[in-house]
Amino acid sequence: MIAHPVIGLILAGGLARRMGGGDKPMRMIGGKTLLARVIDRLAPQCDHLVLNANGDPRRFAATHLPVVADSIEGFAGPLAGILAGLDFVASRYPKAELMVSAAGDCPFLPRDLVSRLVAARSAESAEIAVAASGDETHHTIALWPVKLREALRHALTQENIRAVHRFTARHRLALVAWPATPFDPFFNANTEADLAIAEQIARDEDG
Repeated sequence: MIAHPVIGLILAGGLARRMGGGDKPMRMIGGKTLLARVIDRLAPQCDHLVLNANGDPRRFAATHLPVVADSIEGFAGPLAGILAGLDFVASRYPKAELMVSAAGDCPFLPRDLVSRLVAARSAESAEIAVAASGDETHHTIALWPVKLREALRHALTQENIRAVHRFTARHRLALVAWPATPFDPFFNANTEADLAIAEQIARDEDG
């Protein structure tokens, strides 16, 4: 466990348009939901977890995790979920200064995700630490200081900023890269074909 509290936020509010709608994190691979696999990876690395999702929170009751909805009206994307998470952390865990966010459809998150993000942020005197793999930067998988929540609220409500990278570009960033072989640890399941690939990776991972 990291010396200072880190709260984990799982973004489970995507619209899953490429899968015909519904709760994408509740799709199954290898006998578990995508969300259950994300929780399994992230829970040992964080002091507490919270889900960001809109609609009836009872559909996530089996996770036994608190569910926070976006405070920004309309579907404002992952930045709104991150703001909801930061607000929740500030109110529920006032001693926590950091929150890590992760997508609810990334079932193979690195087991050293939080420790490496925390170390890089400190070593580089950065404000935000962001994960990367291969040639891709994963802006929704990042370590956020809770103190940035008012700046994020202003960006969302006053400037209509929706892209995560547009907001993170304003701040000192530490980029932390993981190898993308034998599989990308940030592989996310966006389509039915992706689910089939994830099924094979899960089979290999689970032995």
